[in-house]
Amino acid sequence: MNAEERFNKLGLRLPPAPTPLGVYKPFLIDGKYLYLSGHGPVREDKTLIIGRIGSELSIEEGKLAARQVGLTMLATIKTHIGCLDKIKRVIKVLGMVNCTPDFERHPYIINGCSELFAAVWGEENGIGVRSAVGFGSLPDNIPVEIEAMFELY
Repeated sequence: MNAEERFNKLGLRLPPAPTPLGVYKPFLIDGKYLYLSGHGPVREDKTLIIGRIGSELSIEEGKLAARQVGLTMLATIKTHIGCLDKIKRVIKVLGMVNCTPDFERHPYIINGCSELFAAVWGEENGIGVRSAVGFGSLPDNIPVEIEAMFELY
């Protein structure tokens, strides 16, 4: 089963690919690598999930927000690259978590995105190296921002 088939089997829907609100590119291709800028959790209606994990949002809501970031990243790939099957593998994911100072489960939150990528590209190609770190704030008070690097076919 290819990535597009796996995604369709999951029954998930993609939000619209976001457009930059600053001076940056949402993606860049360099040779056989695709770099995605930091993405936030965009819903299908183009609104953002907002709130700090540990105060306004629970750990489970944070994990779902990270999954939504993953879906937003998939939307960027499909919009600009054309097809999820053009991705050979996930190389690296950097997950940033907007959380209270006492929150310590950053990797659990970012699993929301990592589990989605593993489901789409399979465990061998959908899991890369990763960092998950906490921040005192993120743009627009989003709970999660994630950037990633992929290898292209």
